[in-house]
Amino acid sequence: MIKREIQLSKEFKTQATKAILAINLFTLTYLIILLLAVLLTGLCIAGGVSLIVIKPMFITIALGIGLASLGVLILIFLLKFIFKSHKVDRSHLTEINEQQEPELFKMIREIVQSVGTNFPKKVYLSSEVNAAVFYDSSFWSMFFPVKKNLLIGLGLVNAVTKEELKAILSHEFGHFSQRTMKVGSYVYNVNQVIFNMLFENESYESLVQRWANVSGYFSIFVIIAGKINEGIQWILRKLYIVVNKNYLGLSREMEFHADEIAASVAGYEPLKNSLLRMSLADHSFNSVLNFYDNRISENIKSVNLYQDQSSVINFLAELNSLPKTNGLPDISLEEQSKYNKSKLVIKDQWASHPTTEERICRLEKTGFSAKYDSDSLANCIFNNISETQKRIANKLFESVNYQGETKEFVNEKFIEEYKREILSNSFSKIYNGYYDNKNPLNFDLNQDKPINDKITIDELFSDEKVDLVYTSVALQNDIQILTNISNKSILVKTFDYNGVRFKSKNSGKLIEELKPQLERLNELIKINDLEIYKYFRRVEQQQNKPNELEQLYFEFFEFDKNFDSKYEIYTKLLNDLQFTSVTTPFEQIRANFKRIKPTEELLKIEINQLLGDAIFQSEITTEIKEKLEKYTSTTLEYFGGVSYFDENLNILYTAINNYGYLISRKYFLMKRKLLTYQEELIKNHTQQAV
Repeated sequence: MIKREIQLSKEFKTQATKAILAINLFTLTYLIILLLAVLLTGLCIAGGVSLIVIKPMFITIALGIGLASLGVLILIFLLKFIFKSHKVDRSHLTEINEQQEPELFKMIREIVQSVGTNFPKKVYLSSEVNAAVFYDSSFWSMFFPVKKNLLIGLGLVNAVTKEELKAILSHEFGHFSQRTMKVGSYVYNVNQVIFNMLFENESYESLVQRWANVSGYFSIFVIIAGKINEGIQWILRKLYIVVNKNYLGLSREMEFHADEIAASVAGYEPLKNSLLRMSLADHSFNSVLNFYDNRISENIKSVNLYQDQSSVINFLAELNSLPKTNGLPDISLEEQSKYNKSKLVIKDQWASHPTTEERICRLEKTGFSAKYDSDSLANCIFNNISETQKRIANKLFESVNYQGETKEFVNEKFIEEYKREILSNSFSKIYNGYYDNKNPLNFDLNQDKPINDKITIDELFSDEKVDLVYTSVALQNDIQILTNISNKSILVKTFDYNGVRFKSKNSGKLIEELKPQLERLNELIKINDLEIYKYFRRVEQQQNKPNELEQLYFEFFEFDKNFDSKYEIYTKLLNDLQFTSVTTPFEQIRANFKRIKPTEELLKIEINQLLGDAIFQSEITTEIKEKLEKYTSTTLEYFGGVSYFDENLNILYTAINNYGYLISRKYFLMKRKLLTYQEELIKNHTQQAV
């Protein structure tokens, strides 16, 4: 397909102008500060020499040298970034050439010709779900043309069709053709300068400290130089905000423009479809990585991460009843956002990319449609994709420190274990997602209200009732964000709510309007929760079962009431132990450990109760149990003389973290036990009806 003519939008030109002006503002400000520093250095040196010449004696010589050093120290602070080397680690990337992958390079050449841009300097493969353009950004790249490189992630290739990959690469080559990418090089180097002056000061501070130690007179001027440098840092922080906000505004417009170029080459449909599938592809790949991360101690690794990723994609598509085309799930925008009931819209000035919804909306407006008779998986264009996948995945496992001989999970074994984990940590489909993000709300179990014999389980867990839950969740989150806007934790000038523009100063008033809505929603949900209980209570009675349901609800409500106080032991100890990660006087360290003893005793009591809880019989591993018993059975000292006892501290932190995990896990297990019992009641009820 021949690329249609694309014009730069007014927004693109405006953002490009703003970004360039912001960079110019930084450059001008920095040059002015540097010029003033040079003048100050000259004056300080002249003043120091004059002081020594007028009255040569020890004190004047010391003060003269100290005064002369004042300007020099500031000048060094402003110029030290020049001597800082920045090495980019590309060891995780694998370069490929045309001889290795002729079909891929053929596709790239076709796209390059259609877009009318340059062929990449190098083509790399990586493991992640991503595709990108990058180049070696250095001081000289701001002034001379630099050839760009293309990065293709196998996690992405594994989740798209050939036409979708073509559209994605066309998007990346759209960036190749953007002269405004040069702005990114300027911003990169500006950020390097700012970062160096704000945070990379260890060697500079060491130099300054050594100079101050030479003479008490010198330390006076070191303090003055430090105050001046703090002022420079304050200016740099302000400039960082201006430069980066304006560049990120341009970056979002560059994404829209590159999308339009991709649509002009391949039609908008392939890019739209891939955008909608990317979150599933990314989630699936990360799920595979997390699966194997959790098995490092067992020395288990994957035969092929990408086969595992495909299996997860297919399993989740099946679980959510997603239709498939060309062997990949089709995800609609409605499906992707069906649980997002938020009405609050805040323009994220720090986002480098527009939202998926914004990109799809702009794509569809291009009208660049293209239909294809057939399509195939993008993996097909690679020579021996399985071997390539294994080679790239092995780079990930190379960094893992296994303690013994590794065992490989074939794909069938992986997906069997993965399914078992997912299903054991999820709830039955009969609940229609009602409990996925909520717990049964506490109500009076002894309410003597009449039972509605006509209500059905489909009504109790209908889409309408599920919408109530997610609307409540969204409203609660919106109120929290508005509270942060009101107390200036989030700094915005305006925001949109339900399609209406508000100023930040009106957020408090809007919160008061929304709170009654949230209360009404929660009351409706609570009423439905009570109806659910009464429904299952009736089914239980019809089956002549003992009154187990009421007991399960009672136990859950009791644990729910006490959960916050139990979890607070975990958060309090972590907060109280923060002193161990910073420099603290020895006496203060001893006092701090003495202060946490009562909380530690509570922790031990709670851990022993958890270890004896029947609900954890198949949950607590032998390793965790041994570590917790070791902690609770001994009194440990964490500091002695002038040093920490690291081994004992590790035992303490391990116990605290395991406790936090187990207390949260118990909450889930009690909820699952209750819901599983209700599910069994329904199954028995259905079988009896048949």
